[in-house]
Amino acid sequence: MTTAAQLDSQLNCAPEHIRHIHLMGICGTAMAALAGMLKESGYVVSGSDQNVYPPMSDFLARSGIAVMQGYKPENLEPRPDLVVVGNVIRAIYPETQRLAELRIPYLSMPQALGHFFLHSAIKPLVVAGTHGKTTTSSLLATVLHRADRSPGFFIGGIVEAFGSNYRIGQGEHFVIEGDEYDTAFFNKVSKFLHYRPHYSILTSIEFDHADIFADLEQIKASFRQFVRLIPNEGALVACMDDPVVVEIVAHCSGAVIGYGTGVNCRWQLRDFAANGLGSVFAAWKDGCLFGAFSLPMPGKHNALNALAVIALLEHVGLSAAEIRHGLASFEGVKRRQQVRGEVNGITVVDDFAHHPTAVRETISALRLAWPERRLLVVFEPRTNTSRRAVFQRDYETAFSGADMVVVREIIPLANTTPDDSFSSRQLATALSGQGIPAEYFPDTDAILDFLLAQAKPGDVIAILSNGGFDNIHVRLLELMKRS
Repeated sequence: MTTAAQLDSQLNCAPEHIRHIHLMGICGTAMAALAGMLKESGYVVSGSDQNVYPPMSDFLARSGIAVMQGYKPENLEPRPDLVVVGNVIRAIYPETQRLAELRIPYLSMPQALGHFFLHSAIKPLVVAGTHGKTTTSSLLATVLHRADRSPGFFIGGIVEAFGSNYRIGQGEHFVIEGDEYDTAFFNKVSKFLHYRPHYSILTSIEFDHADIFADLEQIKASFRQFVRLIPNEGALVACMDDPVVVEIVAHCSGAVIGYGTGVNCRWQLRDFAANGLGSVFAAWKDGCLFGAFSLPMPGKHNALNALAVIALLEHVGLSAAEIRHGLASFEGVKRRQQVRGEVNGITVVDDFAHHPTAVRETISALRLAWPERRLLVVFEPRTNTSRRAVFQRDYETAFSGADMVVVREIIPLANTTPDDSFSSRQLATALSGQGIPAEYFPDTDAILDFLLAQAKPGDVIAILSNGGFDNIHVRLLELMKRS
């Protein structure tokens, strides 16, 4: 892996001589955030992307960042001092080939974030794990902000307290959502290996990202590398309810602070109770009550995310009162159990869940929040993993608690046979066999027609997808208003 010193020499010029930075793949959520941070830091920023459209195109335009459509060689004129290459970029693109010809210094997005913003005066707080990264990172950043610590952050979702997914900050802490997905075509290691963790939270480890990892063992190898980066004076807050996490934390040289529900956890979640769209719980440390907390989010899994935040922030010096205030005032994260609207007594909820475990936990949380209402779940298998057959059986047990399930047909992956692809029809048939009415449809229009015919006052319609899903939330609400 490239060290910080090697990165600095790789640039072939001192940082003060870098003025113009160009980002290839600029319209991705993380790349646009990095572009905004670089612009705020005084650099001239430009970018290119294959798909330039709102909302990122609007954000970049408001920021005064020029964006070119397509990956063309002329995008590198005038010649930038540095190029940041997103992980959507391939070596065969004309712009990439021109980059090599011109021998312009280049970095990946995670390398650039580390190089420009994670300097020696900063203590990165990296949230890693298969599930809960965005919510936990957002909780961390919000509580630090409410405690006047002025944190920087770089997160994969829009944090409502800031209306943004990034901030440079003035304090010593920088919160980062640490993704295990690979970095770039020229750097096939997990992104979080570039984030120089001083403190970290590790929520869970399961198999995911079947397009880049062959099996769980490969994922575990990447997480072992990650926890080894935490220094002796740092700390790892780890969910000891997860046996794979227990195995991995043995490789950390820093302090390991366990949290969860088990007796082997230094921090324990107790007395959890649902409270409408929120929850209450008690945090116990070393067998003693640390405090009672409320969280304006449903679900035991979110209470556990909050417990991890409590454990880490207590370790870095925040008081129980500061943490309690920050958690209680948390406004949420866009696309995480977000109520998009209500029409005629029908509530539409948006959630990012796509892994079977995330689907299961989200439905459980929504059932706790609305125990008496009919819950209709709409699921779009969209990720490279969910469109493969690898989780077919797992999905068949993930929708317990739903009163009805609607599944969109997949867009098949290239070079994947029907036998290796996820089957929406098979999922619907299996759920119907369990007594959960389920249907599958070829496209979003057909789903909207079905929902308009089926939905009735009092229903909750939860839409689960990691993508835009053809703007189904807004379209459904508008159609219901007119019906």
